[in-house]
Amino acid sequence: MSTTNKDIKKIREAVKRNKRVRYTPVKPEMQLGFIHHNVDCIGCRACEIACKDKNGLAAGPRFRRVQYIEGGTYPNVFAYKVNMSCNHCEEPACLPTCPTGAIFKRKKDGIVDIDSTLCIGCRRCEAACPFGAPQFDPSDNLVKKCNMCVDEIDAGRKPYCVMACMMRVLDIGPIEKIWDGSLETVAKGANDSVSRQVKNMANIELTKPSIGFIAHSKGKVK
Repeated sequence: MSTTNKDIKKIREAVKRNKRVRYTPVKPEMQLGFIHHNVDCIGCRACEIACKDKNGLAAGPRFRRVQYIEGGTYPNVFAYKVNMSCNHCEEPACLPTCPTGAIFKRKKDGIVDIDSTLCIGCRRCEAACPFGAPQFDPSDNLVKKCNMCVDEIDAGRKPYCVMACMMRVLDIGPIEKIWDGSLETVAKGANDSVSRQVKNMANIELTKPSIGFIAHSKGKVK
């Protein structure tokens, strides 16, 4: 079911009402985000495996997910991959829904994280996120998600998923530099343009996700 402009307006108004009551939005000093090359990605899922290993995840939860997109009619067929985890949104829908304040956005880099000591497993954040980032872990009745490997970030390194990518099509950096094409990264070619949204993805105006794509011609939205 598609989301209309009227639906988007209602959702954004509801989020604003909750924000005024429950928390003060954080404007980070610098917003980190992901960039992914949809065309050069071979779908090996090494990033998924590295993420599960780093976070000790059992079967089921996957913080990073590689989607295979195929279409067309022979001989005009196409295929590409869309690789996403938590988008550490500018206006995260998960944050105002949390009744305990377990979800927070870091001031220095905009990373959205969950304090597991405060999480009660109510799953409201899971229902609110349009990208499916928060995921319930039945092994300990907590909701968990990608936190961009904050321990690695704080140590001056990159997340496990980025380091595991054998094709170097996944990277992180200041999101403004990703969007304007000025980030120095091998995930983007010299003549590639960056898209903020691709098909098979929720409308970015809902939460303003911190992600950029080198999109396939059949998958580019804007």
